[in-house]
Amino acid sequence: MNDSPDPRDDRPSKSHLKREMHARQALGKKLADLNGAQLARMGLSDGLLAAIHETQRITGHEARRRQLQYVGKLMRDVDFAALQAAYDDLLGATRESVALMHRCERLRDQLLEDDAALGDFIGAHPGIDIQWLRAKVRAARQERSAGRPPRQSRELYKWLYAELKGAAPEASRELGAAEPHAPGDDAEADADDQAWDESGPDTPGSGWSR
Repeated sequence: MNDSPDPRDDRPSKSHLKREMHARQALGKKLADLNGAQLARMGLSDGLLAAIHETQRITGHEARRRQLQYVGKLMRDVDFAALQAAYDDLLGATRESVALMHRCERLRDQLLEDDAALGDFIGAHPGIDIQWLRAKVRAARQERSAGRPPRQSRELYKWLYAELKGAAPEASRELGAAEPHAPGDDAEADADDQAWDESGPDTPGSGWSR
């Protein structure tokens, strides 16, 4: 009598394989919703990345459905656990970044409204350039009172974001000095300023945005 275990007993069940297949297809669909920068962080194979880019290009419902099926087929060959973990990490980082943006917006508004909030922030962040911060807050308050485009407010927001993220740039001593911007910031700022000048500070959407 042979009492050795049947190796077939260790094989995944059909229901397990079906659940895993659906999970892979679902993750492939989520990947198709990411932007280019996010996809670049996922470490995808060239073939899978090209298939996802093609999915994003397709607008027809049926054609997109078929392309997603193809993406799901390619997903069978990936390390699903590692890719799912990378996706979860990416979402977590995105949520943290958005939360930090909102926090900086609220803090910027508090600093412009309340001297006590400014004092509390200075007390909680030893080592910052207090003179620059006070001057920047004062300049932002003045431009808001004058109804001018919020250049100083934007610079204050960017500084707060970098400071709270742990990589504050060196503050300029000169309020009018140019500060480093990400590509496209200047164009965006100019467009905002033009919209502000044309519509005025009381127009919805033209107020104190980042």
